[in-house]
This record gives sequence, C-alpha cells and structure tokens, in this order.
Amino acid sequence: MKYNLIIKKLKQEKDLKYKEFNQKIISTKYEMIGVRTPILRHLAKEISNDDYKSFLDNVEDNYYEEVLLEGLVISNIKEITDSNKYFDKFIKKIDNWAICDMVVSSMKIVSKNKEFYLKKIKDYLKAKDEYIVRVGIILLLDYYLEEKYLEEVFSLIDNIKREEYYINMACAWLLSIALIKYKDKTLKYLKTCHLDDFTYNKALQKARESLRVSKEDKKYYQSLKRTSG
Repeated sequence: MKYNLIIKKLKQEKDLKYKEFNQKIISTKYEMIGVRTPILRHLAKEISNDDYKSFLDNVEDNYYEEVLLEGLVISNIKEITDSNKYFDKFIKKIDNWAICDMVVSSMKIVSKNKEFYLKKIKDYLKAKDEYIVRVGIILLLDYYLEEKYLEEVFSLIDNIKREEYYINMACAWLLSIALIKYKDKTLKYLKTCHLDDFTYNKALQKARESLRVSKEDKKYYQSLKRTSG
C-alpha cells in the first residue's frame, strides 16, 4: 500500500466524537485524526500482509494514529530480528499510555521468545524515558505474570525508583493483577517491598476495584493501606 494512500485512508475514517473523547483521556504531542482502534487494527493487518517493510521504513510521525498504526504493524511481525529492529526504534516515539499499552498487548511474538525479551525488558526499565520504562513494565504485566517469572518480576518492580505517574501506575496495575492471580505470593512480596506509598496503595486500591476479588479480601487489602504520618 502506498504511504500517502494510507494517510488518506486514515483521514477518511475520522470520527470527530471519538477524537474529542480521546483528547480528554490521552495526552500526546501528536495531532489526532480520530480513528477508532478496530479500523487501525484492520489496516495494520492489511499492511502486514503486503509490504510492511516499505511502510515501516518510510513511516512518519505526524499523527497519533500514524504512530499507533506503526506500532500495530510491528506487533504483527513474526520474525524476531525484524521485530526487534523496528520495535526498538518505534518505542522512542511513544509519548502516551495508550500507544504503549495497545502495542505491547499485541506483541504476541514475546510469548514465544520470553528469555530474549526479558533481557530487553531489563534494559527498558533502566531507560531515562518515562514511556520506555512503561513499555518494560507492561511487557512484564502482559507476558510474565506466571509462576516461573513471578519472583523476578517482583524484584524488577521493586528496583524501579521513579516519580513519573505513568510508570508508577503501571507498576500498581501489574501488582493488582498479581494479587488476583497469585494472592499469597504477592502479599508476601508486598509485606517486605520497597515500593513508594503511592504505588503500594494504588496497587491495593486497583485490586479492591476488581470484580474477581472477594469482599473479604477487599476488606483485608484496605487494612494494609499505608497512611502518612
């Protein structure tokens, strides 16, 4: 697909009400067109089945949807060398939680190459950029919350000492899901963790908000909340 035709198609699919909604919840430097996610996913699949390298080698970053489309195309790559090359270039463009989370959750190649990506994650978590760190955390959340990796995930999260909101919210989200899936082991970690109060309390709060948590556990998690002073 010709690149200029792709941009033209994005503009043809604009939904002004959806654009207005997205602008309220997503802070980004990129101009928004207002294209719904299913349309972007369908277009990404079309590009992936055509000449995705040509698209990725010529992609620009003028629009929010353009950057998200790039990420979704990369998430469809099945060959690890190409995937890694384009992904590491792409994550430097991420400036909001939505692009980060949608693209990372679509990276099915990670499931088949966990040891390779675990090494990459450790590098991402050391990055200066807020959203590259968030990429690492969301990768852990989406692909490594299982018995084999649980203790290492806790260790990696415990060593993140950052103040950025979207980093700490990602950590809290991860730990809330860990509480649901591995309650006893996660509680054991939380009792000795070195998390800041915001992340710790937010993890408990998000777990309490889940419909998958019993009333008794919600009450117990409330009792574990840290209070200032």
